[in-house]
Amino acid sequence: MTERQFCSPAEPDGVWSASIARGLIRECATYSTDCTDAGFIDLLPPAPAARPTLAQRAMQSKTVAACYERLWRPVEVAALSLHGLSETAEQERAGAALRIAAATRVLDVACGPGNFTSHFARRLSGESVAIGIDNSVAMLAQAARTNADRRAVYIRADAHELPFDDGTFDAVCCFAALYLIPEPIAALREMIRVLAPGGWIAISTSYGRETRIARQALRLGAKVCGVRIFDRDAIPGHFAEAGLVEIDQQLRGITQFVAARRPAGPHRTRAALRTAGAEPPARRTRRSDGPHP
Repeated sequence: MTERQFCSPAEPDGVWSASIARGLIRECATYSTDCTDAGFIDLLPPAPAARPTLAQRAMQSKTVAACYERLWRPVEVAALSLHGLSETAEQERAGAALRIAAATRVLDVACGPGNFTSHFARRLSGESVAIGIDNSVAMLAQAARTNADRRAVYIRADAHELPFDDGTFDAVCCFAALYLIPEPIAALREMIRVLAPGGWIAISTSYGRETRIARQALRLGAKVCGVRIFDRDAIPGHFAEAGLVEIDQQLRGITQFVAARRPAGPHRTRAALRTAGAEPPARRTRRSDGPHP
């Protein structure tokens, strides 16, 4: 791999983290060897993508990026669930599900302004690193300004084509963003591809409820905003088909949190397990609609 110059994080001690991140990026994934002045690695060309939805345009906004933590995030959570977790509780739940204390390489997909990426980075040790990727220049610039950490690195990249080799990370997550990604299942496949054997993945996203009236109302609102509503089986079902195990789904309001583990050893899909006569992976679904801190 050729030598590249990478932006240093805001903290001088974070230079080595950027060097580690550099070594994880596929050579063929690099669009530019230049770094932005905003403090993140940019792997995407400046060409405009397909026409964005209302919600996607909001995530590209400098104004939204600047007030995300105090305004946009609370509004987003309130819109998704009347019984939403506080961000602190969300982060603790996510860290526990991903076994962050034992992780060495963490990937936060669609990281926004880096609230979760930096939270994970602060709980790592040694030469561990947390990488947050997003396609929004505004969000990543905000992340580099307000959520810098010596073990956090921010990269502008495409969730549909993650710029990393298979099995690179032992913890992969995507929180409150999958419903904004144009092709979410393709992004899920990529997250599973870069997940190492024995590693954990966690997804927090929308949930369409079971009642017909609730589903129709949610889908109508989602269509107007340009977001996607997932049913109860979509995420756990995809995890099971990919051969993941210990699938745990928590339903809260109109959100769902799904975690799973990639088995150690050779990767086998559910179809391969059926062919071999093995038992399908176990799945647990819990509902928690009561108040929470």
